[in-house]
Amino acid sequence: MDNSLLKAQTFFKLTGQPCLAEDSGLFIDALNGAPGLYSSRYGTTDQKRIERVLKELGRVKNRKAKFKVVFVYYYAPGKYKVFTGECPGRIGLRPKGKSGFGYDPIFIPEGYKKTFAELGPAIKNRISHRAQALKKFKEFLENL
Repeated sequence: MDNSLLKAQTFFKLTGQPCLAEDSGLFIDALNGAPGLYSSRYGTTDQKRIERVLKELGRVKNRKAKFKVVFVYYYAPGKYKVFTGECPGRIGLRPKGKSGFGYDPIFIPEGYKKTFAELGPAIKNRISHRAQALKKFKEFLENL
């Protein structure tokens, strides 16, 4: 949450306007939570990040993983609200699909047999960690 809060607070100070900032990551059980908060820095390209994860996992059977996100809405000096989301799933043996970005070609959400990259944006945008957090944010705004 600290990184999201820092981003939101900084942009609020720069603009004087409410700001929504996020930080997210892919947490893999067999890698002790890696890449976690460092998901975007786990390689220099999406392809290299995916290759690294698959290499580090090897043929391990426990491929459980989850995407997590923290959104911080900073709306007044010292005033903010936190919204979280989580999407459990598992890591596939190889990349599949062309849609999305990041780890989408290897992440298979719980309850599905296809990766986010195969499922496409309509399904991903309904079930993802970001979708869950943004739904909470929307409810917060509607109840102001």
